[in-house]
Amino acid sequence: MKPRRMILFVLLLAGLTLPARALPLVADLSSHLVAITTGFTGSEVLLFGAIEQPGDIVVVVRGPESEQRVMRKSRVAGIWMNTASVVYEEVPRFYAVASNRPLGDIADEAVLQNQEFGVNRLRFTLEDSSSLAPEDAGKWRRALIRRKQDAGLYSRSTGRVAVLSERLFRTSVYLPTNVPTGIYTAEIYLLQDGQVVNAQTTPLAVSKVGIEADLYAFAYDRPALYGLVAVLTALMAGWFAHLAFRRP
Repeated sequence: MKPRRMILFVLLLAGLTLPARALPLVADLSSHLVAITTGFTGSEVLLFGAIEQPGDIVVVVRGPESEQRVMRKSRVAGIWMNTASVVYEEVPRFYAVASNRPLGDIADEAVLQNQEFGVNRLRFTLEDSSSLAPEDAGKWRRALIRRKQDAGLYSRSTGRVAVLSERLFRTSVYLPTNVPTGIYTAEIYLLQDGQVVNAQTTPLAVSKVGIEADLYAFAYDRPALYGLVAVLTALMAGWFAHLAFRRP
């Protein structure tokens, strides 16, 4: 364990010896900023904390919400093409969940559904659900989740929260190379007897920095000029390649 993390754990442990000041739940992240640079290969964020009374811990990390379109391809005249689509609103662009015990052992299904613990319990909003039968809506929903999981943006299984001496806990969340930028939330829940008794939300920023951020801002703020520069750069690269490989 790194010295900084060790110091934080010692401070948390020391806090448990002061019951007059103890809080039901205290948690924090090893870093509140994930910087995406040109050489970004993914990042692992450590979440740690302490609880005053024994209980179960569930950690949910969500990315910013956005509109997501799901397409379906069909074979038409021998050619595969998009023939149908649906649009979901308020879809987390990233989702991961971890717990100290299997979710089904922590609380009943009604509580898990209400808190959206697990990707299959996320509540997606269809932009237009009037023309979809319930069984078709379920197929589109599963396709959206499967696509997110294939991209590494939704967890396929529940992560593990390690608990030490029934007071200290820790877990880690991996953010892949294609993680979207934006403000994320790390939600920490304390459950006792199957009910949420305390919760805490901690922000996490995922942002491009350096030349990567400058290029992104340039492309977003001045798309026409960025496109022109990109075309000129491609033409110049092709011309230099022609000079380098042309026969004498």
